[in-house]
Amino acid sequence: MEPLTLVIGNKNYSSWSMRPWVLLRQSGIEFEEVLLKFDSPEWEREIGKRSPSGLVPVLWRGTTAVWDTLAIAETVAEWFPEKAIWPREADARALARSATAEMHSGFRSLRMAMPMNVRASHPGKGMSAEVQKDIDRICALWRMCRSRYGSTGPMLFSSFSAADAMFAPVVMRFHTYAPALPADAKAYCEAVKSLSAVREWMDAGRAEKEFVAHDEPFANPN
Repeated sequence: MEPLTLVIGNKNYSSWSMRPWVLLRQSGIEFEEVLLKFDSPEWEREIGKRSPSGLVPVLWRGTTAVWDTLAIAETVAEWFPEKAIWPREADARALARSATAEMHSGFRSLRMAMPMNVRASHPGKGMSAEVQKDIDRICALWRMCRSRYGSTGPMLFSSFSAADAMFAPVVMRFHTYAPALPADAKAYCEAVKSLSAVREWMDAGRAEKEFVAHDEPFANPN
């Protein structure tokens, strides 16, 4: 198989990029990383060459490009069937895909009010009734997955899967904005943050110095 290249944005900010990066790294799949910083000359120069959609992430294998996080997860599952990107059992796999698709297309209030910012700490910021509704639904989804299929390990479906990678940026948001969570959701967040790939991503995000104003609604650049 030809080597893989994953094009991503800033690790501090890019929730979309985090998902396939964590999925590949935690699954032990080798890839080359190409990081294009938002609002930079490099981004303007390279993104049109690197991404058919003009967005990140994009996964390349030779001349084949796959963009959108769900498309990447499904394609990686086809390319590496031995890696159990999705749960092996059919009913669990159906629930995992449903939960990740809901994450992919929903929770807009949470996304907009609490943008991912790994290096920041803004407890209590961004909360509203609409955001709380999103948080409650996410916690209910996690509880459903864990109660049905999480009895033998700390992840949503016991072992790490694409579902955990898809929800990792939500865990980052909860880490930054510290909303009140039920005990089982807190335990799941700690399990995700303990994953080696997530720790690596968080360390890299904290080390970044770039300031992107529209991703920093609660910070002063000075």
